[in-house]
Amino acid sequence: MSTTSDNRSYAREVGARLRAIRTQQGHSLQQVETSSDGEWKVAALGSYERGDRMISIGRLAALADFYGVPVHTLLPGGQADPLPPQAARVVLNLAALARVPAADAGPLRRWVAQIQRERDDYAGRVLSIREGDLRTLTTLYTLSGDQLLDMLQQWKVLDPTSTIANTSDTAGTQGP
Repeated sequence: MSTTSDNRSYAREVGARLRAIRTQQGHSLQQVETSSDGEWKVAALGSYERGDRMISIGRLAALADFYGVPVHTLLPGGQADPLPPQAARVVLNLAALARVPAADAGPLRRWVAQIQRERDDYAGRVLSIREGDLRTLTTLYTLSGDQLLDMLQQWKVLDPTSTIANTSDTAGTQGP
């Protein structure tokens, strides 16, 4: 087995992880270039994601920071904090969210406002959020996926169309 072959294989694995993180966050290559003010060019990102081009550890760390993920999640063998399988469909009831005290839900409200701007959807009463979005929220609140879902249930902001809306009354604790 040659070193060149090993390097290509490693580059492809890193590239697959880069693509997975980007797509989980709902971004196209062009959106990444635009939102990074051109720091991350479409051609370079595409080359990294295909494994055609090796990314330096410094650039990998900068890209991990840009995506808001730990560097180890982009490396083969690195483990991201997976969300529970029941997180397949999470829908927030925006009217219910508005009733949660701002001290608790302020970050979530700001995040929802940003998503509404990106989707150009200001009239919706509910907001469907993606798995990548949930990962962002777990980081924002410094919670695991299960803890985040439990918090949303305690706040009663999960819409009945959420597939996890009635799955976890097992926490046994009441929120403040």
